[in-house]
This record gives sequence, C-alpha cells and structure tokens, in this order.
Amino acid sequence: MCGLLGLICSTEADAASARDAVDAAMRCQRHRGPDEHDTWADAEVVYGFNRLAFIDVDHAHQPLIWGPPEAPERYTLNFNGEIYNYKELRDELAAGHGAKFATEGDGEAIVAAYHYLGDDAVKKLRGMFAFMIWDSQEKVVFGARDPFGIKPLFYSAGPGKVAFSSEKKSLLELSSVLGVEEKLDKTALQHYLVLQYVPEPETLHTGIRRVESGTSFRLVPGGDVEFTRYFHPQFTAKPVNGQAEADALYERIADVMRDSVGKHMISDPDVTVGAFLSGGIDSTATATLAKEHNPNLIAFTSGFDRQGYSEVDVAAETAAAIGVKHVVRVVSAEEMMEAMPLIVWYLDDPVADPALVPLWFIAREARKHVKAVLSGEGADELFGGYTVYNEPISLAPFEKIPGGVRKILGKVSTKIPEGTRGKDLLRRGALSLEDRYYGNARNFRDEQLRAVLRTYQEGVGFKDVTAPWYRVSEGWDPVARMQHVDLFTWLRGDILVKADKVTMANSLELRVPFLDPEVFKVAATIPVDQKLTHGTSKYALRQALAKIIPGHVLNRRKLGFPVPIRLWLRDEMYDWAKGIISDSRTDELIDKKAALALLDEHKEGQHDRSRQLWALLMFMLWHGIFVENRIKPEVPEPVYPVKL
Repeated sequence: MCGLLGLICSTEADAASARDAVDAAMRCQRHRGPDEHDTWADAEVVYGFNRLAFIDVDHAHQPLIWGPPEAPERYTLNFNGEIYNYKELRDELAAGHGAKFATEGDGEAIVAAYHYLGDDAVKKLRGMFAFMIWDSQEKVVFGARDPFGIKPLFYSAGPGKVAFSSEKKSLLELSSVLGVEEKLDKTALQHYLVLQYVPEPETLHTGIRRVESGTSFRLVPGGDVEFTRYFHPQFTAKPVNGQAEADALYERIADVMRDSVGKHMISDPDVTVGAFLSGGIDSTATATLAKEHNPNLIAFTSGFDRQGYSEVDVAAETAAAIGVKHVVRVVSAEEMMEAMPLIVWYLDDPVADPALVPLWFIAREARKHVKAVLSGEGADELFGGYTVYNEPISLAPFEKIPGGVRKILGKVSTKIPEGTRGKDLLRRGALSLEDRYYGNARNFRDEQLRAVLRTYQEGVGFKDVTAPWYRVSEGWDPVARMQHVDLFTWLRGDILVKADKVTMANSLELRVPFLDPEVFKVAATIPVDQKLTHGTSKYALRQALAKIIPGHVLNRRKLGFPVPIRLWLRDEMYDWAKGIISDSRTDELIDKKAALALLDEHKEGQHDRSRQLWALLMFMLWHGIFVENRIKPEVPEPVYPVKL
C-alpha cells in the first residue's frame, strides 16, 4: 500500500530536469507510505514512490524492475494496492509461460501478467490497485485502476508532459513543471454541492482529472492518454424458486464472503490486520470471518456522547460475542472542529459526508495497534442495503398514472409548503427513475442552489453524471438500476474516497472484502425479492450470515458512523460554522448572506439544513486551504503502530 507519482515527458532532458521536483512533490503524500521512499528515472519517465509494506517487506521494493530472462530490466512498475490472488496468478504464469520471480511480492505478478497476457492482464487481478508500468522496449506506459475505484489515481496533462499520482496535492506541486494553470472548476463545484462529492472524472481543479474506476490507459511519451474501460458490471438477476434454490444462494454468498475475507487477511506474519466494527451486519461479518484467520483480532469502533448517535454499546456486545479485543474512540464536537482543516487537506477535494470524521479518529486510534483494517464498504450497493432502494416499491402506484397526470401532480407538489407531509413523495412520484434518482445522496435542489451559488449554471445537473450509466442499464429492474448508478456515483465518489483518504492519512490500509470481483459475481445474480422483502434490506445476505454472526446484529438497522451535526450546528458548532462562512473569501462563488441565513434558519429549528450547510462549510475550508492559502493545517509526520 503506497503513494505513487509518475511523470512522462516527451524528451529525456525534461525528465532528467524534473526528478528533483518529483521527489519534492512526493512529500505531500508521505503519509501513504512511511516505510520507504524513492525516486527513479529512465529515459522519458520519472517515478516517485512512498511504500507502506505488507507483503515481502524486506525484498519487494518499489519502483519494481522486472522482465523475462531475455530482457530482465524491460519493465518498471509503480504500484499502489494489494493483489489478493497474486500467489495463484504467479503459479499460473509460471506453469503456463515459464515466468520467473525474484521476490515473494504481489507486484511482480502484475508485471509478469502484463508481459504474457497484454492489456487483458488487468482482468485477472483480484484486489485494489492503481499502477503504472513503463515498457522501456516499446516506449509505452500502461496502467490501470481497480474495478470499483478503491484506490485513487489522478492525472494532469501539460505540453509534452503527463503526470499520474495517488494524491492530487502532488500534481498541484508539479503544475509549473507540467505547464498547467490550475483554476477552480465551477461545473465540478455545482456537481459537488448537489451530490456531496466531486464525481469522477472531475476534480475541483480544471487541470487535474481522475482515471475512472475499472479503466486502463496507455500513453506514449509526448502523446495523449488513451483510456479503455475494462470493467462492465451488470446486475443479471436469476429467479430463486423454492427454498432449496434459496438455500443454495445463501450458501454461495457465505462461501464467497469467507473466501474473500480470507484473501483480504493476507500479509507478512509480523504485520497485524484488524477490523472496523459498527453495529451492523456488514462490519460484523467481516470481523467475524477475519477472526477465523487471526484469533487475536482487534476491532475498532468510534462514537459520540449523544443518544442515538453511537453504536458503541452494540459494537461492544458484538465484540464480546465473537471474542475479539475491542478499542473505542469517542469524539467530541471540539475535537471535530479542531481536526476539520487537516482532514480537508488530506481529502484533496471536499467530501460533504460527516461520517468521514469519526472514521478519521478511529483510523488514527487503530494505527496505534495495526497496519491494516477490514471494513464493510460496498455491501449496501451489492446486496441492496439502502432504504432508498425501497422507493420503486413505494412509488409503484404512480407508474399506473398517465404521464400527463403525473406531470400535473409534480406541479401541484411545488405549491405545497416545504415540510408538509407527503410533499416529497408527490414530487418524486411524478418523476421517472432517471429524473429522480442520482445516487444515495440528496442535497441541494435546483431552486435551493440558485439562492446560494452565484455561479449557478442552468443546464448543469446530476443527469450529466448519471445519464451514461442509466443508458447502460436500460431494461433492468429499477432496484438493479439504482445499485448500478450507485457503483459509479455514491460508492466511488463518496464512500471509497473517504475510506481511502482518511485511513491513508493515518498510514493505515483499509481493505474492503465486499468489493471483490468474485463477491460481485454472486451478488449480481440476486433477484429483487431476495434483496428487499418484508421490509428487510439485504435479505439474502442476512440469511447467508445467519449462522455466522451474532443474532442481535442480524436484523438490526445500521447506523454506521453517524455524526450529530444536526444538533451540533445549532449549539456547539454554531459559532465555528458562522466563523468559517464569514471569514471565507468565496464571495464570487457563494452568496455568504444566503449561507448565513441557512445557518440561522437551522439554528432556529425551522428546517434541518445540516447537510446543505456541511457541504458549504467543507467547500469553504477547502477553498481556504487550496485556493486562498489562508488556512494552513499543521500536517504531522506519519504515525506508527505500537509494538504489541
């Protein structure tokens, strides 16, 4: 697990002169790999690398040079991630192609697979990854990002140069070398305020984009980057008829999850892997199955001293039931306010999901004990866990109403006072799925955004992001279409960004066994009635885990890592929030009077504006750090685990 930076130039002279700049830019991501640091250059390519070592700690150094016997130094790999099936892949390449390996690490499996299998090698990889391979013989760079987007990869292109990086900050440091003038992307800002995250491939800087999840790329020095999507997920439900078929499905789910967790526990013997534990079935399942491989597993939970905003008690009961050591971190409003500028610095772009705050604190605590943790991200998207997935069922009566009448109902809903019961149901019932669902996030509506965003652009909206994915899923059942949209919006834009950024900020690797290609193959076949039935979400998953996890967790509604910002913004955090808005130099972008009015409206209890406010506050902090250079968080040196 690492931080990488790669610069590809059109001339050797440009590459040679940029080596020191690449080395300096790597300091921005030293938290991603405190175990080892290096730079490497060859012809038109410069690599920078920070390593957090897990497999073959003493020998699998990077950048990694590999080649077949006839050209042993042909390829150089820069790799961030873990390949969980690398042993099987190495054996396959050795048996089928005579591949030779000098280390016991997973990196060589990637390069060897590329040499013998070409671009399709990426389809063989079971893991989380972002990598670049320089082929010194063909003078070409090949790279890829994992199917779900667990590991990040940014890129920036200037005249004759292209750079790729795990951290956007490093590319900002290289902007003068690249010859790229970085400006704020106003379209991306509008998307962010609606979605609560910046959608791929955008960032808030015009000159920096992201390699999309499930995509590979090729680049010849001096040329343009050519992208190819290799991962095309499809939810192809298969009917389940009778209890025997249902039981067989549950067994397949249990088997593939046990196999995936086993793969995700891989590490050298002296590297400890723990688990995050909330009160829900997802994290409980990963922790329970992980304990089969590590009897001394440590589980970590965060919470708040507010009733209804903490799962510490349930998590403690679960930890006792499965027999693992339990570490708890309770977070105060004061700690949260103090930490926010630093957290936003680590994020690169703002993510308006308050759940990343407790995740930050528990990651910081976990890093004192372990180097990696398992977590339950992805279970809701794959198995149908979000409450909103029930919406097609609740709105089914509207589908029987003629389109013209539905439009009239939609217009009627606009006349109903905000906060009136049934207003939102009527509004959404009047819309098609494509017009109403943009992922598991709902923030500013158009009319609300116009009042706050001075740069509001008519014609820019969530459909810019969702339309391509709805086209792919045309003809699927509505729940499957919602899940598919979430894979390419909410999951990779919010869930996985915060998971990667705040854990790696603490030099902690987060592993997500649910987001495994083999798990997806099984989950994709589950029919709607095995996802949502009798008011229960993730029904098939719950049945599959019934004999694995403690009974008190099985049918309990998950809180996750909830944050009491709704209450705090009316009380403890009000002055803090008012100060951020007042001090911000975003007047050309945000109507600060309107933002302050939202804050006062929220404080007075007229409406819950906490989500909209949080999005504005995170952007204003980001702007203060990355645009104004007014806010300067003190970035600590990477932390290390204690000796157990």
